[in-house]
Amino acid sequence: MEQAQSGMQRLVLAVDLLSRTVGHAFAWCIAILTLGTCFEVLVRYVLNDPTSWAFDMSYLMYAGVFYMAGAYTLSRAAHVRADMFYRMWRPRTQARVELVLYVFFFFPGILALVVAGWGYGFESVRIGEVSVNSPAGVPIWPLKMMIPVGAGLLALQGLAEVLRCLQCLRDGRWPARLHDVEELENQILRKAAEQQRESGS
Repeated sequence: MEQAQSGMQRLVLAVDLLSRTVGHAFAWCIAILTLGTCFEVLVRYVLNDPTSWAFDMSYLMYAGVFYMAGAYTLSRAAHVRADMFYRMWRPRTQARVELVLYVFFFFPGILALVVAGWGYGFESVRIGEVSVNSPAGVPIWPLKMMIPVGAGLLALQGLAEVLRCLQCLRDGRWPARLHDVEELENQILRKAAEQQRESGS
């Protein structure tokens, strides 16, 4: 039994690691987007010689982050949620509600996105689709193929989250997550709690 439990936790953390790796890789799109936009502003307003590719590059980079970092965001439990009630529930109650939401809402929507996105992306690859927004003819088929790939990664991370819910139902507490960054709000709250403990002692 313990081997099965540790195997489940290893699988969950392996999926977390995959999501983190992909998320970190595509985070570089933000740096490229920033540099490209700054370059466009320079040549457009200082040299009066705008580029023909900056607009396409900006939405390709932004969409790349949006599509491919969704699984990473889910692995960090960082998607927006209305948690004014959720945060007051016990872990097992949270896990029950999340499990129902994953089964009845998350997976049907994500699997529909994988199927529809595959047809959309495959057709774009087949015709070698390029952007019509500029004369540069920037290829956009890689972007459209990111739709099913990103949704597939999101489905895989969703499976890991379901396993987390099952572990929480069994143990009465949420299992550990991989940590690499932390919200400033959490840092401030932790520091305030430490100061309160020190002043109390």
